[in-house]
Amino acid sequence: MPHGESWFSFLPFYDSFEEWISRLFGPSYMEHKPELGVQHVLAYTVVILGLIAIGFWIRRRLRNPEEHILPEGKVTFFGFIEMIVSAVYSMSADMMGPKPAKYFLPLIGTCALVIFFSNAIGLVPGFLPPTDNLNTTFTMAMVIFLATHFYGIKEHGFGKYFGHFFGPPLPWWIAWIISPLVFVIELISHIVRPVTLGVRLMANMTADHLVLGIFVSLFAGMGLVFLPVPVVFYLLGCLVVTVQTLVFCLLSVIYIALAIQHEEEH
Repeated sequence: MPHGESWFSFLPFYDSFEEWISRLFGPSYMEHKPELGVQHVLAYTVVILGLIAIGFWIRRRLRNPEEHILPEGKVTFFGFIEMIVSAVYSMSADMMGPKPAKYFLPLIGTCALVIFFSNAIGLVPGFLPPTDNLNTTFTMAMVIFLATHFYGIKEHGFGKYFGHFFGPPLPWWIAWIISPLVFVIELISHIVRPVTLGVRLMANMTADHLVLGIFVSLFAGMGLVFLPVPVVFYLLGCLVVTVQTLVFCLLSVIYIALAIQHEEEH
């Protein structure tokens, strides 16, 4: 398929939908195209709808929790989802404690599932991962950014929370020089957080998908699709999918934990 195209391009409403989005939001300066690409929108919609369906399916299974206390003894999709959620909770509990980890599990767990399956859909031939577009990744990063400051203010109060941006208490004859400098540094560090979260995920998934696509297409064009070489790149792709999900969630937990922790925990 041409670069930037996927199976979604064959949908009967694709051209009209792309034209409508372009008229609504204008041209894509980021992608250097006269129209605004919608591949990531369609792929992200498929992932979200799929996760909603999975959520309803798991809810039905858990109506009788006594039947699912013991492991099933084999690899199942239900066990795979449970493993992801358990890993997110364990990671969060190690950094912020069991109670905050339980409270933030819906947010971080949702990020983990959405990012993992958004990354993984790019491993299917003919599909593009929605996370290779900065519009997708930056939006998710902004959710974490807003949640960080919202819960930080909720935990400490507006004045005390932003008072941390000026650093620890200092004598007045030092504070009037050091505190404004510390405030500028803290402000910049917080502003670049969503940028780094979004760009890191987008760049890694774009590179992974390009490398995978190039080598698979190369060997397919040579008629060598059954050689183990493409399999190696698929395994590397699976590793990148998992690692990038872990990195995004790990940094999100760190940011939230730093925002809600009290001074005696610093």
